[in-house]
Amino acid sequence: MRRFLLSAAKILVSAALLYFALRETNFADLTARLNLESAGWLALALVVAVLQIFVGALRWRVVGADCGAPLSTMRAMRYNMIGSFFNQTLPSAIGGDAMRLWLVARAGAGWRAATYSVFVDRAIGLIALAVLILVTLPWSLNLIANPEGRLGLVLLDLAALTAGLVFLLLHLLPFELLTRIWATRHFYTCSQIASRILFRRGNGPIITVASLLIHVLAVTIAWCVARAIDAPAEFGQLLQLIPPVMLITMIPISIAGWGLREASMGLAFSYAGLGSSEGVNVSLLFGAVYFVVGAIGGLIWVVSAEKAAKGDVAIDVPE
Repeated sequence: MRRFLLSAAKILVSAALLYFALRETNFADLTARLNLESAGWLALALVVAVLQIFVGALRWRVVGADCGAPLSTMRAMRYNMIGSFFNQTLPSAIGGDAMRLWLVARAGAGWRAATYSVFVDRAIGLIALAVLILVTLPWSLNLIANPEGRLGLVLLDLAALTAGLVFLLLHLLPFELLTRIWATRHFYTCSQIASRILFRRGNGPIITVASLLIHVLAVTIAWCVARAIDAPAEFGQLLQLIPPVMLITMIPISIAGWGLREASMGLAFSYAGLGSSEGVNVSLLFGAVYFVVGAIGGLIWVVSAEKAAKGDVAIDVPE
C-alpha cells in the first residue's frame, strides 16, 4: 500500500507539473513546425541517445570491474538499454538503476557488488554533471539576466558539488564509526571505489572524459530537437541550460522526469530570454526521444534471456 501511494503521488506530481507547463502550449503550432527535415534531426537525436547509452555502458563496465561485478561491453549496453525502458515507467532514473542492479545481481555478481556498481556509476555521473555546470557557470550567469535565476543556478550547483565532494572525501575522514554503522559503512566503501576510479592514473582521465561526454551528448540531443522545430537556441546556450535542468530532473518526484523537466526547461529558457514555450517544446521532443529509446529497451527486455530464465544467468566476465 505504501509503495502504491508513493507511485500515485509521483503520478499526480507529474500530471500537475505537466498541466502548469503545458497549459499555454500551442500544440497546433508545434505540430506545424514538424516536417521532413525535422524527421532527419529527430532521427539523429535517436542515434545520439543510443550513443550516449553506449558511452554509459563503457563507463559502467570499468566501474563494475572495480566493484567485483565484471560486465562485458555488450551485456552492459543491453542492461543499460533495458534500464532506459524502466526509466520511462518508474520515478526519475531510479527505476532504471534498480533494474540494472537486479540484472547484475541475478547474473551472479551478488547484491552487494551489483549495488556498489550501480551506485558508484550514478554518483560519478552526478559529480561530472555538477562539474560541467561549474565550468559553464561564468557564461550561464551572463546568459541568465534574472537575479533569482542566477541565484538558483549557483545554489543548485553548489549543493551538487558539495554533495559530490563530501562523497569522494568520505573515506578519508578519521572516524572509525563510519565503518561500523551499516549504512555509512557501505557509503564509505563506495567512496573508496569512486575515488580510486576517478584518481587512478590509467582509467581516471578516461572515466572523467566519458562522464562529461555523456552529458554533452544529452545537450546534443536537445540541440537536435531544437533544430527539428527551428527553436531559437544555439548549442552553446543549450550547453549552459540543459545540464541544470537534467540535474533537477533527477529528483525522484515524478514519473520519468515528465512534468518536472518541462517546467524546469520552460523556466530556464524564459530566464535566458529564449521563450518559455520554446523550452517546453524542446523538452517535449527531448522526452519523446528518450521515450522511443526506452521502447527499444523494452523490446530488448521482452526477448531477453534474463526475463525468460527462471534461474540465474551466468555473468559474462571480460577477458
